[in-house]
Amino acid sequence: MIPAARLASVIEILEKVEDENLNIDHLLVRYFKRRRYAGSKDRRQIRERIYRIVRNRFKLEWWLQEVMGEPHTSRLLVLSDLAFFEFCSQSELDEIFNGAVHHPERLNQKEKEIYQALVGKEICHDQMPMNVRFECPGWIFAKLEPAFGSELEKCMLALSGEASLDLRVNSLTKITRGQAQILLEKFGIKAEKTKYSPVGLRIHSRRRIDRLKPFRDGLLEIQDEGSQIISMLVDAKPGMQIADFCSGAGGKTLAMGSFMANKGRILALDTSLTRLDKAAPRIKRAGLHNVERRLMGDEADPKLKRLAKKFDRVLVDAPCSGVGTWRRNPDMRRRLNEASLEAMVKLQQKILVAAARLVRPGGRLIYATCSLIPDENERQIESLLQKRNDYSMLSVKEIWSKLDPKIKKWDGIVNGKMMRLTPYQHRTDGFFISILERLH
Repeated sequence: MIPAARLASVIEILEKVEDENLNIDHLLVRYFKRRRYAGSKDRRQIRERIYRIVRNRFKLEWWLQEVMGEPHTSRLLVLSDLAFFEFCSQSELDEIFNGAVHHPERLNQKEKEIYQALVGKEICHDQMPMNVRFECPGWIFAKLEPAFGSELEKCMLALSGEASLDLRVNSLTKITRGQAQILLEKFGIKAEKTKYSPVGLRIHSRRRIDRLKPFRDGLLEIQDEGSQIISMLVDAKPGMQIADFCSGAGGKTLAMGSFMANKGRILALDTSLTRLDKAAPRIKRAGLHNVERRLMGDEADPKLKRLAKKFDRVLVDAPCSGVGTWRRNPDMRRRLNEASLEAMVKLQQKILVAAARLVRPGGRLIYATCSLIPDENERQIESLLQKRNDYSMLSVKEIWSKLDPKIKKWDGIVNGKMMRLTPYQHRTDGFFISILERLH
């Protein structure tokens, strides 16, 4: 593809995202599947430009609307991206936007004026609102501000960056992290050990790990270090009965199963058969035999009554706004609204109440989200404890200290006993974790 054709593809993809409100990753996979002629260089450059626009979209729209007085379009977003990051001359721009086959349509006079007004300027402006500068909807920014205080700027800057690729070494295979590092080096991949997870590796380059033999053989699994930490904090031991209440595609199920050495039982529960089916090949590849997948209608499914007080550990990795994953899913910040958050909070309350019934006396309920919004996190725990006097909160710090005594500095403690993982403090996705013990 010629450079102009790549630019035309970016405009087309951004239009489709706008029209259909689709996840960009899914749309890109579908787009390139239908255009086999696009080579790896084409795909990489198209993807990089799209994600640069997505990661700076609030700022680009602010310039277009507040300064230039123009509503944003896909063409204007691409044009302003060129102005801020590539500084094309007018003649170069005219050659790209010349209306020929595989080229974008010619620029009109207004578009040329907008480009000339923006070219060479710094994308951040003194008059830009803080939430725009940090690529965050104003209403979410208002919820995060009291939670993070003076640390908010660091948090938001980290959420705007790119995430690394984290791997978990499958301890069932008896391979060590050091051996896994050496194995990856044979494929030209340099991996560093993660700071907190004892089974984690981190890669900073973009590679298709799923095509490598060590991955296909079940030695490695793709999993953010924060997710590995949550799996570790469940403290699943061989012989235990574990329920993964919102198991999804099974990332934490796999980690817990490996910690249990295939002894005991994990019941993976979910309301989506598609998600449970996606977990099946992952479970097989990992060599796990102690996982049972079970579909439930919803959190009020009558079948759950038979599971009351049966489990040593119940993990609730609750559906949430996903604010903590903005590094990986930057387009999510535009698709969330206040009504959908309110509905999510109500669903989380129902799920927590239902899951609490499954824990045996002396067992633990572990609640986690990939959100940083207090409504979805500490307030949910406070609400449950008001309803249930047979639960008490355990200290995440104390549990983690027993699992890993080497940690000296404890960032992210919330209200004394809960914990929040963040990209700027822990270099993980954003997560919240609380651990409760059932007393009777």
